[in-house]
Amino acid sequence: MRGIVIREELTDEWQKRGAEQDRDYEILTAEISKATFGMTPSQYKKHKNLKRENLRDHMNDFELIFNMLGERSTTEIHRNEDSKGLPKLKADAEVGGDIAGSARKKLEKRLKRSLVSKDNFLAKKKELKK
Repeated sequence: MRGIVIREELTDEWQKRGAEQDRDYEILTAEISKATFGMTPSQYKKHKNLKRENLRDHMNDFELIFNMLGERSTTEIHRNEDSKGLPKLKADAEVGGDIAGSARKKLEKRLKRSLVSKDNFLAKKKELKK
């Protein structure tokens, strides 16, 4: 639930600050994702072997947490710097994603494993119910 609220706050900021078209939102989302996970949402969906499904519905806890960190960090950077216009929003999105990506990499180093998973969370959940 909090992830939905965080995403809505971010898209509201984008709208207020100059994102106008769906393509703008796609570009900004891709910047956060690339910096956080090393891949765009479409690449991430391929990584998880998803077709039309919602990527967030198939993320594990860590993937959701780092995704939320990237989005929330970006929102705060926009507010703090009173960012306006797509070029500045894009730069902020890269920085917000980098903050989450750095945290992810630090934890991966400590755990000695990747937190970016090919696992399909909902499929895994269905298997557990059987």
